[in-house]
Amino acid sequence: MAALRYSGLDDTDSEDELPPCWEQRTTKDGWVYYANHTEEKTQWEHPKTGKRKRIAGDLPYGWEQETDENGQVFFVDHINKRTTYLDPRLAFTVDENPTRPTTRQRYDASTTAMEILQGRDFTGKVVVVTGANSGIGFETAKSFALHGAHVILACRNMTRANEAVSRILGEWRKAKVEAMTLDLALLRSVQHFAQAFKAKNVSLHVLVCNAAAFALPWSLTKDGLETTFQVNHLGHFFLVQLLQDVLCCSAPARVVVVSSESHRFTDINDSSGKLDFSRLSPSKSDYWAMLAYNRSKLCNILFSNELHRRLSPRGVTSNAVHPGNMMYSSIHRNWWVYTLLFTLARPFTKSMVPPASLPSQTEQILQPRRCWLTIIVRPKGWL
Repeated sequence: MAALRYSGLDDTDSEDELPPCWEQRTTKDGWVYYANHTEEKTQWEHPKTGKRKRIAGDLPYGWEQETDENGQVFFVDHINKRTTYLDPRLAFTVDENPTRPTTRQRYDASTTAMEILQGRDFTGKVVVVTGANSGIGFETAKSFALHGAHVILACRNMTRANEAVSRILGEWRKAKVEAMTLDLALLRSVQHFAQAFKAKNVSLHVLVCNAAAFALPWSLTKDGLETTFQVNHLGHFFLVQLLQDVLCCSAPARVVVVSSESHRFTDINDSSGKLDFSRLSPSKSDYWAMLAYNRSKLCNILFSNELHRRLSPRGVTSNAVHPGNMMYSSIHRNWWVYTLLFTLARPFTKSMVPPASLPSQTEQILQPRRCWLTIIVRPKGWL
């Protein structure tokens, strides 16, 4: 346990806590055994539970396995700049004979990003995240990058995007991450981004349509469309259409559209039940910021469903996700009233900031922010 504590990995179940004089070790092929220093003996079964265990998955992000001059394997934590001869995956062991599964769903609102991504290797996968310089877009991009993916931050503000890239590289110097310009409020910019991405001649395995505008005053884009509608829906719709051929050639691939539960509180049909196009890009006299946002989120879901119907036979799945119960971010920044409401609601919502009570930086890394990646990786497939 002392070695686990040194590595920041002592957060184990109480029933698995070893008695005094016992130490947990691993073989090179991943099996766990137990050494009793008093009696000078070893055994495969846990001295308290009688269970046999093995290591699950790959090393946590930031860790690498190396061999010293004597041929002994040790582990390097590049994030915290320290080494240990104890395998950090001991915090993620599984029973050799697992018990009957419970009825509890695999992932829920308290699931952490590490619990979702533990053991998943995204090396060789290319991920594009729109609006990735802050908020859940940044957390998503960072999580993928720290698990081996080549991540492209598609952002309007390149200064902030490059700062986000530097923050990720500051946590993991080997992360493969870059920023590219994408302004969803300008269809020409969307087209230029798609052309620049295709010029890289790389695959596209995950496209996360995350960027969004909220509580904007009425305005028209240079394309003559209401801004919230174009940024939240039409810009992403156009982007997916332009990159559709790359997605199909990269199959299995996935499009993730970040929507919201607020899609339930609106309608885009007229009194006869037919689609009312005037509601999608309303005039100034018919505009209400909250309704405009809700309608754009409804469009996200309808688009995602239809995209999945059309492209899933070609190996491209599409998922629309709700990021959480008013997950606190800076999306409310455009109007002080919403800022006040979000501030009041913050204690009751999900947050991307780890709890202040965590005792160490390593534990913050190993049990990071509760994150909507839960929904991205839930469907069956290579993710």
